Amino acid sequence: MNRRISRYVVLGLLFVGVAIVFWFAVQPPPLIVQGEVEATRVDLAPRVAGRVKTLNVDVGDMTKAGDVVIELESPQLQASLAAAQAALLVAQADRNRIYSTRVEVIDARKAELEKAQADVVLAQQSYGRQKQLAESGNAPQQRLDEAANSLQAALKAKEAAQANLTLAEEGSSEEEKALADARVKQADAAYGQTRTDVDELVIHAPVAGEVTTRVAERGVLFSPGAPLLSIVDLSDVWLTFNLREDLLAGLKVGDTFDVQLPALSNRTVTVRVTAINAQGQYANWRATKATGDFDLRTFEVRAKPVAPVDGLRPGMSGIVPWKRH
Repeated sequence: MNRRISRYVVLGLLFVGVAIVFWFAVQPPPLIVQGEVEATRVDLAPRVAGRVKTLNVDVGDMTKAGDVVIELESPQLQASLAAAQAALLVAQADRNRIYSTRVEVIDARKAELEKAQADVVLAQQSYGRQKQLAESGNAPQQRLDEAANSLQAALKAKEAAQANLTLAEEGSSEEEKALADARVKQADAAYGQTRTDVDELVIHAPVAGEVTTRVAERGVLFSPGAPLLSIVDLSDVWLTFNLREDLLAGLKVGDTFDVQLPALSNRTVTVRVTAINAQGQYANWRATKATGDFDLRTFEVRAKPVAPVDGLRPGMSGIVPWKRH
């Protein structure tokens, strides 16, 4: 009896073992998803043309935000700056001339007015005498007419002298002043633009990070927009995974999962999904059925480490045993 029970137990265990082996045999192989570490990268390029004068960093150097990394030189820009500054000074001097009148000019106009006033007094006296003589019949009418004409001329000369004095004291017209102000503003704007271009010869690091690429060499002339060097912000890193849409299985922003990092001795870190974006291309996959075939899209999944990871650098791989649903 005991022998028969033992036989049944052995047969049962053998059956269970075969069932387990069969179950593992029919299970699909585990899906391994590989991602890549990325980071914020800033490519520095000049806004103006210039020749590299000073290189303060090299590949592998760490920079702080605001550090001077490259200095360019441009004799043409420096000459343009000097010309723009001179043009501004000329415009300012011309405006000052228009707004002001020399004291000597005002004094001369005052003297002319005093002489005109004296001429008027003399002409009035001469006219009065000629009028009395004409009324008594001791002078011809012609002399009286000549005296009247001289008096009118003296009065007109006095008015002209008064107008010249007013013009000297008040300066140029409002239109001339407005034109002078506009010229100063135009020259100042041109100088400011050139000054800005000269300032662009000094290139600063916009972010703190590590220099990963350097194209710039001392003495080489670079045109605007040409890349000089690249800086990677190692404090802002994330992992990118490209997943077929049927593998997302309800994955959403904010979810967390574990990632193995082969470059860091297979260290496991927890990451949080920050973005899920559809890619333009379709997944490299074919349906097993001849009918009902359809294309699946590829989605880019971005995930950032929950905690800072020492030594994590762009280009490293991240391995995830992805669960099939």
